[in-house]
Amino acid sequence: MMIVLLGPPGAGKGTQAAELVQTLGVERLSTGDLFRAARREKNPLGLKAFEAIDRGELVPDDIVIELVTERLDRLSNGKGWLLDGFPRTVAQAKALDRYLEEKETRLTGVVLLVVEYEKIVNRLKDRRVCRDCGRTFHLVFHPPAISGKCDFCGGELYQREDDRTETVRKRLEIYESQTAPLIEHYDGQGLLLRIDGDKKKDVVTENIQSALREAH
Repeated sequence: MMIVLLGPPGAGKGTQAAELVQTLGVERLSTGDLFRAARREKNPLGLKAFEAIDRGELVPDDIVIELVTERLDRLSNGKGWLLDGFPRTVAQAKALDRYLEEKETRLTGVVLLVVEYEKIVNRLKDRRVCRDCGRTFHLVFHPPAISGKCDFCGGELYQREDDRTETVRKRLEIYESQTAPLIEHYDGQGLLLRIDGDKKKDVVTENIQSALREAH
């Protein structure tokens, strides 16, 4: 299977990607991981990507496209994959279309996790992360045993800047402006699979798998 996973920040893409890797046996390709690996390897493309990130800018399409397609070329023959964080723009989507056409293959489906934005704001504003081990807690759904302390290492829990209400709203605005044309692009190809991301994790996973099996 060849899958693209879309959804707003806080919709649970990371959780679902991890589940799908286990259940479907596909390899997850995250642009963030690709950028970090390229920088560690002193790959010029990775260094250019982080120059843009450090300036607070989006990584240029040509750099992202080249890094992703290079990685896809290195995958074991016949192994399926799931793209998380790519494509983000229509230009990137069209480049992926061309790449797949050259390989004489196509996407199985484009999974769009749908969650109301206000629910995302409420979900993220109560998220806390351990400064030491990086474990995540939620003040309502998964609170720590001792307020402000990590259950695993005793480290201090804090709210990431990205999870503050005003920051979340800004991220959602950016997502909306970037992703609306992408949704239209894939909907027009009959590839879009809309999944309610506001259900229990296991239910969402099963719904994604069912939709992909039907599309396969």
